[in-house]
Amino acid sequence: MRVTRPPLGVLLLQLGTPDAPTPAALRRYLAQFLSDRRVIDLPRWQWLPVLYGIVLRTRPRKSAAEYAKVWTPEGAPLLVTSRRQAALVEERLTAAGVDARVRVAMRYGDPSTESALGDLEAAGVDRIVALPMYPQYASATSGSSLEDLYRAAGRRRVVPALSVVPPYFDAPGYIDALAAVTRQSLAGWTPDHLVLSFHGIPERYVREGDPYASHCQATAEALRAVMGWPSTQVTASFQSRFGREVWLQPYTDATLRRLGEARTARVAVLCPGFTADCLETIDEIGNRERHKFEAAGGGELRLVPCLNDSPAWIEAMQSMVQGVVSGHVIV
Repeated sequence: MRVTRPPLGVLLLQLGTPDAPTPAALRRYLAQFLSDRRVIDLPRWQWLPVLYGIVLRTRPRKSAAEYAKVWTPEGAPLLVTSRRQAALVEERLTAAGVDARVRVAMRYGDPSTESALGDLEAAGVDRIVALPMYPQYASATSGSSLEDLYRAAGRRRVVPALSVVPPYFDAPGYIDALAAVTRQSLAGWTPDHLVLSFHGIPERYVREGDPYASHCQATAEALRAVMGWPSTQVTASFQSRFGREVWLQPYTDATLRRLGEARTARVAVLCPGFTADCLETIDEIGNRERHKFEAAGGGELRLVPCLNDSPAWIEAMQSMVQGVVSGHVIV
């Protein structure tokens, strides 16, 4: 008797987003996010009183107001885009003859990793390719999402076969997709300086072995080479720091302030570590840091969109998934 091959499952591992731009929803989201030991690795006796006694009493209202500025009628930009990416990758895989079910798995919030696995299990999936939506590996992002996936999969009676797309920080498809989006966004407009802003992590994490900083530098150099930018006109920096620890430097806000004080006329900011636009790109860079740059004396700042659902990125995602399935992944 011939056994029909079950469909392939694909999980797009993404960080997450609150359910709504409200203080209550942000309190739930931040409690889950900031309780993750891979995000904040301080001793629990030291961190949890700060988290529950200070952070969760003050931060949710402020964060809710920030999310309200970027919220769309369909929901959080990150979730809306991630679902569109999943649908388009599934379409491309189907067109290529691969029977696949592509789902989004959020590390924090919904749809959770557990619910995404349940959805794939109901579809008869018994093998899964996980595609972390973080090109550069960091323990707090890729590491946390994969740990969550392994833990959730291991609790199931039938544990699916799992394969993972490795970090693709300098993979040709990813770099070419970044270049295509950048060229389209900056067509007819030549910046005087380019800032490649990555999400920051504490500097201590790198000293303890996290490869994130070297991955970010490799991405910046690969993109600079493909675009033909002079090294003197490109700065790789780090944004979104939290707490009092020293984080990876240079900081994006300080970099943009310096460029503003130098009366730089035109600055473009790219966020290569984010594969979908979200609060950190739309509001933090596109609004708050833009205004600081202008207030410091700078001219025009343009934010290059993230990869989102650009054709080159969807094609690269499909290629990475099929590469893992065939055993010939190119990264």
